[in-house]
Amino acid sequence: MTSTRSLPAGLIALALGGFGIGLTEFVIMGLLPEVARDFAVSEAAAGWLISGYALSVIAGALGLTVLTIRRPRKGVLAWLLILFILGNLISALAPTYTIMLLGRIVAALCHGAFFGIGSVVAANLVAPERRNFAVAVMFGGLTTANVLGVPLGTFLGQAAGWRSTFWAITVIGVIALLGVLALVPRSVNTGATPSLRRELSAFRSSQVWLTLGVTVFGFGGMFGAFTYIAYTLTEVSGFAVTAVPWLLIVFGLGQFLGNIGGGWAADRFGDRALIALFALLALVLVFFALSAASPRLTILSLLLMGGIGFGSVPGLQTRVMISAPGAPTLASGANIAAFNLGNALGAWLGGLGIAAGLGYVSPLWLGAGLVLIALILMLPAARGAAAARAHAA
Repeated sequence: MTSTRSLPAGLIALALGGFGIGLTEFVIMGLLPEVARDFAVSEAAAGWLISGYALSVIAGALGLTVLTIRRPRKGVLAWLLILFILGNLISALAPTYTIMLLGRIVAALCHGAFFGIGSVVAANLVAPERRNFAVAVMFGGLTTANVLGVPLGTFLGQAAGWRSTFWAITVIGVIALLGVLALVPRSVNTGATPSLRRELSAFRSSQVWLTLGVTVFGFGGMFGAFTYIAYTLTEVSGFAVTAVPWLLIVFGLGQFLGNIGGGWAADRFGDRALIALFALLALVLVFFALSAASPRLTILSLLLMGGIGFGSVPGLQTRVMISAPGAPTLASGANIAAFNLGNALGAWLGGLGIAAGLGYVSPLWLGAGLVLIALILMLPAARGAAAARAHAA
């Protein structure tokens, strides 16, 4: 463990892996209309390429983490990236919607375990007071994917067909694999040797369960709104289809800034930062729903939704690890699963709203409701954590 202010090379490698995985998760949102048209499926059916991915992340986050709990961390991360490469190769070659969904599921299996295990590794590459920042750097790869990768992938998909985007992601996966093999230390001091019994004991903590609930509803609110954003931008705000990649850059820039700022705020203010972020996110989603017909206000809403929404990620991820002392790996993976359960829940509810004829702003209203639930759960979680610290002192 290092106390220097420089970034360990292994942390950069983890961010590189996060970039590739973030790209395959989010680029489909900008290409959803093209994919739906190519396979002749409805918007709601196409949304399952997102929901199915998210549900597969949940299975991988828990199942693969359990299966690899005693294996060397570096080797596990490398094999997870190989699975990611295979899934994107299937997507690139998919002749039918069903095969495309299968490719998404295979690629997603690595996602939760990679970020769950990677978060523990990242937190132990730096001094304790910089853990939130280290986790933010790793997730910075994911947010960079939104700033650069998703818009460029959408451009590529619109110009050369959506399959070309998945071929490019496959290549990026290979580069990420090489980075992990070259830069992540062979052994990282993550505490006592992990055991399944010890890791499962983390779920006796009410703080772990409250954090997981906050993650499900908080992240579900943001990504329920974002899943159908291409339709909102073109059908409500009046933007041309060719403008969608540029607008995704705005959202991704917000995510990048929010991720780094959220890590700093969580290190400094703890749970108070999370409470403020969820309250602000609910307001932003309501504002977006009311002003979506205005192109200028839509751009502002995208920036704020990305920044405030993703600002909670480092704090939530570190919080669940702190709530499970001595058994952080499975709890960390479970929180990644919770992020994606929220993603699936939000996408499903948003699809129901659109299918019910409530319009393309309905996911924004539903998202605001989910975030309010997260805020309600966060309040007793913060009080309980404060009481436990006072008792320990």
